[in-house]
Amino acid sequence: MRTKSFSFVVFFILLVKSVNSLNRSNFPVNFLFGVASSSYQYEGATSEGGRGLSIWDTFTHKHPDKIRDQSSGDLLVDSYHRYKEDVGIMKDIGFDAYRFSISWSRILPGGNLKGGINREGITYYNNLINELLSNGLQPFVTLFHWDLPQTLEDEYGGFLSPNIVKDFADYAEVCFREFGDRVNHWITLNEPVTYTTQGYGNGLFAPGRCSKWLPFNCSAGDSSTEPYLVTHHQILAHATVVKIYRDKYQISQKGQIGITLNSPWIMPLSQSKEDINAAFRAIVFLYDWFMEPLNSGSYPVEMVNKTGERLPKFSREQSLMAKGSFDFLGLNYYTATYASNVPCTRKNQTIFTDACVLLTSTRDGVQIGPKAASNWLYIYPRGIQDILLYTKQKFNNPVIYITENGVDELNDNAKPLEDNMRIDYISSHLSYIQSAIQIGVNVKGYFAWSLLDNFEWADGFSVRFGIIYVDFKDGLSRHPKKSAEWFKNILH
Repeated sequence: MRTKSFSFVVFFILLVKSVNSLNRSNFPVNFLFGVASSSYQYEGATSEGGRGLSIWDTFTHKHPDKIRDQSSGDLLVDSYHRYKEDVGIMKDIGFDAYRFSISWSRILPGGNLKGGINREGITYYNNLINELLSNGLQPFVTLFHWDLPQTLEDEYGGFLSPNIVKDFADYAEVCFREFGDRVNHWITLNEPVTYTTQGYGNGLFAPGRCSKWLPFNCSAGDSSTEPYLVTHHQILAHATVVKIYRDKYQISQKGQIGITLNSPWIMPLSQSKEDINAAFRAIVFLYDWFMEPLNSGSYPVEMVNKTGERLPKFSREQSLMAKGSFDFLGLNYYTATYASNVPCTRKNQTIFTDACVLLTSTRDGVQIGPKAASNWLYIYPRGIQDILLYTKQKFNNPVIYITENGVDELNDNAKPLEDNMRIDYISSHLSYIQSAIQIGVNVKGYFAWSLLDNFEWADGFSVRFGIIYVDFKDGLSRHPKKSAEWFKNILH
């Protein structure tokens, strides 16, 4: 027992020493540091500049009860008007890159080319991209971060229909033509598993669909089939856009294209064979569900065995198109969890029961890590190294950018600028990323979530992820938190 305690103390001292000595020189020469955002969470101006409605506009107004503080994205942090100020903040801190998403309905208000291209939207993103470049920041552009044009949801059910593939491809081509001469990193989809499970599994996110027998307020949906169909169309949309980019734009524009996936790290609740297998299945159903088609052109065997005919099949042509359809992988990591085996059932099957796994944050009464403000976020820094090593070993060591990583605090914090917990969180995760790089994982950059406090989906404005404090009661004024100063020190 004394030996184990001594070893833990030594490890803790070494980790703290590593955290305190972090700076650019600890990472490869061309390693990028940046911050991330998304259009619906940042822009505001939902009815300005020719923008059309998105499903999140509809969802927040139709179901305010599903947002923790009944807020919406109508104003947000107003980056639509204040982007120059925000770019100046990033430059002052010393960041190399900015990951943001384009609002599909700001480019195509009607969702597709039939509704026309909105030149005001094109101008806004041109101005943002030019401002970034003139301040020495690289744009990393996400094409879809959950804010689907409402017109496509109304017309054919959005990602429930294969029609979405062509409309997404047409939208992406507009972006490639208009911005591709200055954008070298494109991300097709952000966290497709979250869009699927939260939008069609439990209905907590837009468009708010789920099965009638689930304990959620959903007007329509089928959680046993729709999540698999939506994922299938997301993968096909992604692969189609990648093919178009590679065939028509990549040589002349000299850019790269990828996708951003997310997963917690998942550990067995016990060392029993059943729980070890359950942890493996849990990762398969959350992560390999997307990675395996992009790696081999087919869904994981474990999912096929568990879901049967409910899991769509790729044609040979679709399989070949999906296989290898990324130049880099974006990976979002926030938290970890335990998994235990539960009996499978054929009754009331849903995306949440098909893996026959129970996820929990505690083992023997002890939490997996300190709890943050969000009820899903437990701090487990080593998990980021574990998921990176898992990806290296199973999926041929792809180029990876950590496209999101961060922690939140409650909005009622008495000292909102004193975010020492965030500094500890980010620095410890960076230390494990550094270790993963030393082991051979091909990580090329890190984007913190997020630059500004913003609208956090179902949590609204009740939690804060930003390294910059936004005073919502004082004209959305920006104030650097301690974590922003910490970043400035290590980056300069």
